[in-house]
Amino acid sequence: MRRIFCFLIFGLLVSCSPKGHDNGDKIITVSIAPFKYFVEGIAGNDFKVNIMVPAGADPHTYEPFPEQINKLRKSVAYISNGYLGFEMIWLSRFYETNSTMKKLSLSGKITPLASVHHHEGEHVEGADPHYWVSPKCAMIMASSVKEFLCGLNPSQTEKYNTNYEALILNIQEVDNKAQELFKGIQNRSFMIYHPNLAYLARDYNLEEITVESEGKEPPPSRMKDLIDRARKDGIKTIFVQREYDSKNAKAIAHETGAEIRIIDPLSEDWKGATLDIINGLHKSLIESSK
Repeated sequence: MRRIFCFLIFGLLVSCSPKGHDNGDKIITVSIAPFKYFVEGIAGNDFKVNIMVPAGADPHTYEPFPEQINKLRKSVAYISNGYLGFEMIWLSRFYETNSTMKKLSLSGKITPLASVHHHEGEHVEGADPHYWVSPKCAMIMASSVKEFLCGLNPSQTEKYNTNYEALILNIQEVDNKAQELFKGIQNRSFMIYHPNLAYLARDYNLEEITVESEGKEPPPSRMKDLIDRARKDGIKTIFVQREYDSKNAKAIAHETGAEIRIIDPLSEDWKGATLDIINGLHKSLIESSK
């Protein structure tokens, strides 16, 4: 029933959206804010970026606003995640609304991890969608965006290739930092509310322990297991994404003496946010290894 309601609302959003021409700027719509970093890093100001899921919103369950639909209808391209929950409901409708947009799914060249959660019983994500947080995945994403942009605007291929090389150096800097910080760490497990860092954990040989269970609040038995595990592994930090309620994480922290650390993997500043996560993980792992 909720999906039917969403489609009815979508129809209203489309019918209410202004139909006038834009101001001449070419628009690329992206599913989430971190993708803007890659588009602008390569294309510069050649395109305006319309972010479908704004900062502070949950990309698994988000529903769009009229202004976003209006920009979507004017977009020359859409760059999707490929696995995010809201895309399971909305993406085909987006494509129907603007059938001329070029399309890129950044999941296409990523080796996926199985999804460990679903949301509100509406859908099961086919794979873990949080690959952008890993610098190694980010290098693959940057290559895909560069090829896509060169196809959209061939006259700027040389510029895009040059900008891409600079962007790759930035991503490699983050990758090198992660390899350096995580090398030789004895205790490699960390605890996080929502399973947002599984690709980063995979790529740097860490273990992600999630508080959330299949997209739901953990039952008492799970909470007990998490508290026992946190004590056993000496976990001193529990990570919580900015978009999520930290109530259960705080309960575990209270029982174990751990602290809560807020992270922002959905920031437009991919490099800054990812470095903050990596530095926070390193500090947490060092403390739990003592």
